[in-house]
Amino acid sequence: MSLMLPNFHALGVLLLVVFALIMFSRDRIPLETSSLVVLVILAVGFQLFPYTGPDGRTLATTEFFLGFGHQALVAVCALMILGQGLIRSGALEPVGRLLSSSWKKSPALSMVSTLVICALLSAFINNTPIVVMLLPILIGVAIRTGQSASGLLLPVGLISIVGGMMTTIGTSTNLLVVSVAADMGVAPFQMFDFVVPAGIALIVSVLYLWLVAPRLLPEREVPMQATVKRLYTAQIRLNKTSEATGLQLAEAIERCDGELKVEKIQRGAGVFVTPLPDVVLKAGDRITTTNTQENLREFAHLLGGKLYSGDVEVDESHPLEPNNQQIAEVAITPTSRLLGVRIGEARLLSRFGLRLLALHRFNREDQTRSTGVDNTVLRSGDVLLVQSSPRQLNKLKDGGDFLVLDGSVNLPKTAKAPLALTIMISVVAVAAFGILPIVVSALLGVLALLVTRCLSWKEAMGALSIQVVMIIVASLALGTALMRTGAAEWLAQVFLALSFGVPSFVILGSLMLAMAALTNVVSNNAAAVIGTPIAISLAQQLMLPAEPFVLAVLFGANLSFATPMAYQTNLLVMNAGGYKFNDFVRVGLPLLFMLWLVLTATLSIAYQL
Repeated sequence: MSLMLPNFHALGVLLLVVFALIMFSRDRIPLETSSLVVLVILAVGFQLFPYTGPDGRTLATTEFFLGFGHQALVAVCALMILGQGLIRSGALEPVGRLLSSSWKKSPALSMVSTLVICALLSAFINNTPIVVMLLPILIGVAIRTGQSASGLLLPVGLISIVGGMMTTIGTSTNLLVVSVAADMGVAPFQMFDFVVPAGIALIVSVLYLWLVAPRLLPEREVPMQATVKRLYTAQIRLNKTSEATGLQLAEAIERCDGELKVEKIQRGAGVFVTPLPDVVLKAGDRITTTNTQENLREFAHLLGGKLYSGDVEVDESHPLEPNNQQIAEVAITPTSRLLGVRIGEARLLSRFGLRLLALHRFNREDQTRSTGVDNTVLRSGDVLLVQSSPRQLNKLKDGGDFLVLDGSVNLPKTAKAPLALTIMISVVAVAAFGILPIVVSALLGVLALLVTRCLSWKEAMGALSIQVVMIIVASLALGTALMRTGAAEWLAQVFLALSFGVPSFVILGSLMLAMAALTNVVSNNAAAVIGTPIAISLAQQLMLPAEPFVLAVLFGANLSFATPMAYQTNLLVMNAGGYKFNDFVRVGLPLLFMLWLVLTATLSIAYQL
C-alpha cells in the first residue's frame, strides 16, 4: 500500500499536535497556558501561511476561535454549573447520609452500593463533585470502622470515571466526541445510545473494584498526620532584665535565627505597636507569636522573657492549650480560586483562617527544595495540613475552594435541595426524550437554578474551570486543522498501512488502545478531539460505519485509570488516600485492559465487524 507524504500545512499541523501533546503532559506548565500557546500558534501560522484546500476554500484564522461558541463547550459549562447547583443546595445530601449509615450495618454490601451509586450519579453529573462529596464520607467510615481508607478511595474514584462513559453527558469527553462527530456528518448520538456496551463495562468494573482491587492495594496512611506538630499562640512578656529589652524588633528576631514571626506587640492596656523592624522593644511589651511548643519556649529563653497563654504563665502545671483548634487535611479542588496561586500569596490565614502546617503533593519534593514552600504554586489535588477552628473548617465545607478531609460527614442542606434536584432530573429527561438538545436543556436548567435562587451568579461562575474551557477550545481548533488540511486522512492511511490485512475488529481495538494510552499521558479531551477525525477517516477508507470507530475513541479516551495525572479526580483521590504512582498502575492497568477487551468485543459484535 503506497503512502504519500502529507502537504506542507498538514505536516505542520501534525508537528504541532506532537508539540501540543508534549506540552499537555508537562506538569509544570498549566494546561490552560499550553492550550493558549497551541491556539496562538495555529492562528498566527495560518494567518502568515494561508491554506486553500482542494475544494478551493481557504481556512480562515477565525475558524480556530469557533470553539469558544461550540455547542459542546456551552453544554459542558452548563452541566458543570448544574452539578454545582446540586452540591451547593445539598440535593445529594440524602445519598451521603444513606451511604454513611449503611456502612455501620454491612461494610461489604455498602462498598458495592457505594460503587454502583457513584457510577450512576456520574452518568449524569460531572464526577468531580461526586468524588468531592464521597471522599470525606469514606474517610470517616475508615476511621470509625478501623479499616484502611486505601481500599475504599481509589476504587470509588475509578468507578466514577467508568460511570461517566454511560451517557453523552457523563463527561466533557463524551460531549466533545459526539459533537465533533456530528459536525463531521456522523448521525448524532442520543443520550443512551451506547449505554449497553458501557453498562457491560460497568458490571465488570464493579466486580473487579469490589472484589479484587482492595486486595491489590497496600495499606496507605493518610499523609503527614503523624509527623507534623500542632501550633500554639502565646505571648512572650519582657521585663527590665530581659535581653531583648532595648533592642530593635529586627535584632530580637535575629536572636531567634529569623524564626520568630511577630503577629502583634501590646504595650499597655489596649495599646498596640505596629511590629515594624525598627520598633524598639521596652519592658512590659507583650509579643504575640504562633509556633510549636518547643520553639515558643526557645524564643522566650533567647529573648529573656516569660511565656504566657492568656493571663497564665506557661509552666508544668499550666501547659499550652490548643484553644479550640483542630488539625485537618484540606485538598485543593479543581474549581478552587487558589489554583495557580503561590502559597505565600494565598493569604490562607487572613482569607480562610487556616494556619498551614505542611503540604503534600505527588512528586513535590524537587519543587519545594528549589523554591521553598511559600513559592510553591497550588494545584488541583494538593493536600494541605492545616490548623483552624471547627467553625472555620465547617465554613470551608460550604465553599468550593477546599475539600475538607477531617473524617466528618457535614454536607450542606438547604430548602432549595428538592428544587435543584427536580431541575436536574428535568434537564436529563427533556434531553433523553429528544424534546430539546442537551445544550438547550442544560442552559434552561442553569437559568432555572438562577431564577429560583438555588445558585447565585458568583457560585455559578465558581463552577466553571478556565482549564477545561481552554483545553476544549484548543482541542477543537486542532481537530479543525487536522480535518481541513488532510492530516487526519493521512494519519488514517498510516494506521491502515500498519494494520494492512488484519480484521476490522483488530483495527477498532487498536484505535481504542491507542486512545487509552494517550489519555493516560495527556488530557482526555485533547485525545478525544484529535482522535475523532482520525476515526471517521479510518471508517471511510475501510468503507465501514463510522459509529463504532467514534465510540472506540470515546471509550478509549475515558480509560484514564493507569496514572494519577490522567484525570483530575485521580489526583484528588491519590493525595487524599496517600496513594503512590504505582498504586494506580497496579489497580488501573488491569482495569484498563479488561475494559478494552470487553468494549472492543461488544462493539465488534454489535456492529458486526
